[in-house]
Amino acid sequence: MVDTEISQLKQVMLESKIKFSGLVEVFVYGTLKPGEANYKKYCDGKVVNAERATTQGQLFALPMGYPAMTRGNSQVHGYLLSFTDSRVLHELDQLEDYQPTRHMSENLYNRLQVQVFDLQEISLAWAWVYLMTPDRVNQIDGTPQLDGWWSGCGLSASKVRF
Repeated sequence: MVDTEISQLKQVMLESKIKFSGLVEVFVYGTLKPGEANYKKYCDGKVVNAERATTQGQLFALPMGYPAMTRGNSQVHGYLLSFTDSRVLHELDQLEDYQPTRHMSENLYNRLQVQVFDLQEISLAWAWVYLMTPDRVNQIDGTPQLDGWWSGCGLSASKVRF
């Protein structure tokens, strides 16, 4: 098997596990956060729990008005959203221009699992997150968000109730 086929097989296995666990958990750091532009359309009424959370990565603001996260060693702030309906992943995949059958370099974002922590750095869960490749972030001229927080509606991390 080539790397792409192995990656796709792993993705199918992870999605199968989620179907049996009951909850679909997604770490969001941008427009899908409560109060941001895409929350109402994609998450409102579907989320059974939203909790402030962090994960490891590198956060960038993109010139198009939304963020991107890559793998990295910095702390990225966002929310852990829990859903009961696994079909939400297909809706989010469309929003994030992710297709599991495409090579990672052909997707705008790729859906992977990361470990997510609460604000006291206690592990909450492994959750899906949409990551962009560093090459794509560089092509788009992403600006590092050194504090690990992004908001399209002007909320700063210090103004969000924890």
